[in-house]
Amino acid sequence: MTVCDISVLHDETSYTRVATVPGTDVGDDGGMTATNLLGVPETRLPAEPDVVADLETLTTAEVVVAHPTSSLAWALLSDEADARGAELEAYAYARVGYHRGLDALRKAGWRGQGPVPWSHEPNRGVLRSLFALRRGAAAIGEVDEVERLTTFLHDADPAVLPTLETRTD
Repeated sequence: MTVCDISVLHDETSYTRVATVPGTDVGDDGGMTATNLLGVPETRLPAEPDVVADLETLTTAEVVVAHPTSSLAWALLSDEADARGAELEAYAYARVGYHRGLDALRKAGWRGQGPVPWSHEPNRGVLRSLFALRRGAAAIGEVDEVERLTTFLHDADPAVLPTLETRTD
């Protein structure tokens, strides 16, 4: 079987799909990524350097206005509302972040399944939005949605739930 690359990692602003063959050491292959053509590749979203920079100087609401497609910004806004006890508001912000995240994942080639690794930092915005929506759904008693989002997060990356459940930021 030939090991081939289905995506090229140009830079942190490119959408990338990566698949690997477990236990394969690709070695000196000119920068190619090992690929299992039968597996579902990881989805890696592009970095959001403007969003991250704006989070240093603007309020979260101002960042959302400046970058309305950013799942990270919506997730953070949801977290702020949740911290204030505004459960319905937190749920609504998370729902927007979730839909923006699905848009970004689909643009990156995701087809409704496959890994979305937490270890790839630009993926964290969408994963945090999913987590925030799960939290909001639990707060308003939407049991089926909590179960669906739990499965979604686990399938995206089994490390996400334990990581986010223990975070304090």
